Amino acid sequence: MKNYFLKLSAEKSGQVIHKEIYGHFSEHLGRCIYGGIYVGEDSDIPNINGYRKDIVDALKEINIPVLRWPGGCFADEYHWKNGIGPKESRVKMVNTNWGGVTEDNSFGTHEFMNLCELLGCEPYIAGNLGSGTVRELSEWIEYMTFSGISPMADLRRKNGRENPWKLKYLGIGNESWGCGGSMSPEYYSDLYKHYQTFCKNFDGNSLYKVACGPNADDFNWTRVLMSRINRYNANAISLHYYTVPTGDWNRKGSATEFDEAEYYSTIQKTMYMKELLEKHTEIMDSLDPDNNIGLIVDEWGTWYDVEPGTNPGFLYQQNTMRDAVVAAVNLNLFNNNCRRVVMANIAQTVNVLQSVLLTEGNKTVKTPTFYVFKMFKNHQEGMLLESELENTDITEENITIPQVSASASEKDGIITLTLSNASLSDGATLTVDAGRCVEAISGRILSGSMNTFNSFDEPDNIFDTEFNDFKKMSNVINLTLPALSIVSLEIKVK
Repeated sequence: MKNYFLKLSAEKSGQVIHKEIYGHFSEHLGRCIYGGIYVGEDSDIPNINGYRKDIVDALKEINIPVLRWPGGCFADEYHWKNGIGPKESRVKMVNTNWGGVTEDNSFGTHEFMNLCELLGCEPYIAGNLGSGTVRELSEWIEYMTFSGISPMADLRRKNGRENPWKLKYLGIGNESWGCGGSMSPEYYSDLYKHYQTFCKNFDGNSLYKVACGPNADDFNWTRVLMSRINRYNANAISLHYYTVPTGDWNRKGSATEFDEAEYYSTIQKTMYMKELLEKHTEIMDSLDPDNNIGLIVDEWGTWYDVEPGTNPGFLYQQNTMRDAVVAAVNLNLFNNNCRRVVMANIAQTVNVLQSVLLTEGNKTVKTPTFYVFKMFKNHQEGMLLESELENTDITEENITIPQVSASASEKDGIITLTLSNASLSDGATLTVDAGRCVEAISGRILSGSMNTFNSFDEPDNIFDTEFNDFKKMSNVINLTLPALSIVSLEIKVK
């Protein structure tokens, strides 16, 4: 068992861990929307205006702060006027990106914006740059946010919504380097500036405009984009990176049947996020030294082969303790990089990729990843505490990774400290210098074997429980992290 020392700064960093770092992503893909979030008002499944009540309750439990929609690749084929008005007269389309299924557009602008109001979260709209027009996007903003007399505001009223919604986050294009148009960064930058010019602020609604940033380690894209935009036309750029354990997109590996070597490979691939954040931030710092433009990781998570017997275009996968560690490592990284990282959206909310929730008929399962979000939620809007963690690397299966990841924040005299131990075999003892006198501690832990998951027959194989394997003395806390575990501590200090 290795011993580690973690020192927390007694001085507040002045950097807020934005609540939006704990955001989520919902796309018209597989069963994320239909059957996942939305079943319609006539469904036998308990619902609130068509939204599954169990999903609404679960998302409220983890304080969902922001929800991104309608894609993803789907966004650049989505024409919003097809998804308004009476459901029986809405235009159907083929979802060419995801399974070739017919999209009936019964879940559209009203359904999404009303869902965000119900959840108490910010909507994040991904606008169609790929196959749409400037006028189409401009009119969508007017439809959603203008309270006066105009064709789009009148159309909204005709469709049953008198008052406008509030829309803060607007992405202009998605993966424009790939499914969103196969563009060069030079071409996209010019097109972005063209489109954003016509996205207006109505009635005090101030749009936070997000430009399509790089795919993983495309540092040239970031450099070109950042050299061509400024704080007057962009508030943030996006970054997409998925953890694929094999590194082979044609054979990504099973979500549940994997060995120790593949487990450690998954954690190693996840840790690449650290390098990505550092290098993209370095480029952004050189071109935006005043930190006016944020970085949004609006697609992240694990990506495996689909579950046997399911539609390969639906990207349905199970979720094990391995995924929980991936989530904890990523969230700790985002927290520690919150000077530049202003939002992150896990892909995806329900039934797709690294979901926090899975549904089957009237059943819902909370995945191990759900419990990580639950355990980490008190970081939201906390002040980041600078931390120094010594001697964390281990070598397993010829792969070297940090054994322990950590982040800390403070809010209202309470320090939230989140920790993960990635080792499958070894615990870790940790000495934490809190920097101030510790008055009280409470903790939660998530643990289990690497392949364990929650199924519809056994939904409670993994869930968070009380953690009390710690001792405090003045400003020092000694604790033990079991192998393959995630721990959150709430530390009252004075």
